[in-house]
Amino acid sequence: MTAINFDQASELTYEKISNAMSNVQSIAADTARHFNGEVFPSHCTENQYYFDDDNYHGGWNTGFWTGIIWLCYEASGDEKFKKIAESQLPSFIKRINEKIGVNHHDMGFLYSLSCEAAYMITGNEKAHDAAISAARPLASRYRDKGEFIQAWGNVDDETDYRLIIDCLMNIPLLYRAAIETGDMHLDDIAYKHYLTTLKNIFRSDGSSYHTFYFNKQTGEPVKGVTHQGYSDNSCWARGQAWGIYGIALTEKYHYNEQGVTAFEKCADYFLNHLPGDLVPYWDLIFTPEDNQPRDSSAAAIAVCGLLEMCRYIKDKEKRAHYKKCADAIMNSLIDNYAVKPGDKSNGLLAHSTYYYKGNLGIDECCMWGDYFYTEALVRYLKPDWKLYW
Repeated sequence: MTAINFDQASELTYEKISNAMSNVQSIAADTARHFNGEVFPSHCTENQYYFDDDNYHGGWNTGFWTGIIWLCYEASGDEKFKKIAESQLPSFIKRINEKIGVNHHDMGFLYSLSCEAAYMITGNEKAHDAAISAARPLASRYRDKGEFIQAWGNVDDETDYRLIIDCLMNIPLLYRAAIETGDMHLDDIAYKHYLTTLKNIFRSDGSSYHTFYFNKQTGEPVKGVTHQGYSDNSCWARGQAWGIYGIALTEKYHYNEQGVTAFEKCADYFLNHLPGDLVPYWDLIFTPEDNQPRDSSAAAIAVCGLLEMCRYIKDKEKRAHYKKCADAIMNSLIDNYAVKPGDKSNGLLAHSTYYYKGNLGIDECCMWGDYFYTEALVRYLKPDWKLYW
């Protein structure tokens, strides 16, 4: 695949960003007439429309919808968005209080963007307590042998004794909980998980495995494999994007040159494997000749990660380069992938791929793609925006 010359990308204007955010607010407000309170959108659309779901069946995506509404409120100041977001909080509080669907690592996706965001924006103490409580089941998945947070299954199950790259996005909940409670054990296990991930999940060329197994008895590394990617030796696009943003989020709490180096290798691999319109196929192994579907959600995640890491990279030229790359990708998302009011969809970002081999959400909208696209817009509109992670 020919490397992209990002210097030739057109300028990303404030007017374009502002208009795109207006479109998001219009669609979100319309969609929220149905999805409010305890009714949530599904993980991904079917025929471009989300169907009804709830917050009590162990799903990992509901926080993204509430996060979108909080972002719309912060961008607009419109009280209707605040009321919609607040109407969704009781279901999150109930879920953690009654331990409904918490036996997995995705507690950050669920609670950072819903309850912790509510606390940051409105000072809601009940929501804050729920977010802190959600850090506990996440912390309980930490395994001393191997020094990682187990992703799925019952803890210590030998068939699931592994981490996944996605968890880099969930450990900021532990960092924040440590700060808020003074329990620095939470910070310690989150950072150890981060270091274990850097050491094992990334190959020497900067590409990543989706998931990595460890020996339950000794904690020694065993092997990296895929789950949602094309093959064990390929590079799942969304996983690589989780790496870009996940590294940046830990650098926010624990700046380390090792992390900067890992970020650059991870980001460069992603950027060097993009097609002409800068939105990846669902696995980075593919080229245009393979005629595979895109994953626009991976592009949106990467934009957020690139913008976040620009806060911590000290080299001015590298900062400028990654900012230019983020701008170019964002231009393409707005021009070619964003849903516009009047389109036949109630999503925000079209042409994502949830799980290709599982025949799930192929060329559809998805909740996380919609969220990260909206977060990216807010980052451009409000450079001092305080992220929920």
